[in-house]
Amino acid sequence: MRVAAATLLLLCLPTFVRAEGTNGQGFSFFSSFLQMIAALTIVIGLILITRHFSNKIMGEAAPSRFSSKHIRLVETRYIAPKKSLILVEVGGAYLLLASSEGSLTFIKQVDILEDIEVLDGAGTVRGGLVGLLRGEKGRQKG
Repeated sequence: MRVAAATLLLLCLPTFVRAEGTNGQGFSFFSSFLQMIAALTIVIGLILITRHFSNKIMGEAAPSRFSSKHIRLVETRYIAPKKSLILVEVGGAYLLLASSEGSLTFIKQVDILEDIEVLDGAGTVRGGLVGLLRGEKGRQKG
């Protein structure tokens, strides 16, 4: 808090000194600019202080935009313009959905424990999530 007060004083001090030295000689762009910077600093400081204390008071009760516990987007693959396949986890079940320009279609429920093998362009086999969990590396398909 002392640092903020010292910063505010240092920002405002040149403005006060400059304003006293003009004695009504006209408009000073520099003093107006310093006043604007000081006001902006005060407003941003008040916003940050308000956010800090509101988070402290509300604790974890404040709803977060990204804190969904039951629905999770696992992966999205675009297959054409405005067309994609979406893998979503809902309550522990994995759903494969197809998204097109005007619709979202359920394709099937995927059992993630299946060993799904995907071929790379180089001819190696990727075991997907199960392969990563087992520690398998890419192996040559023979």
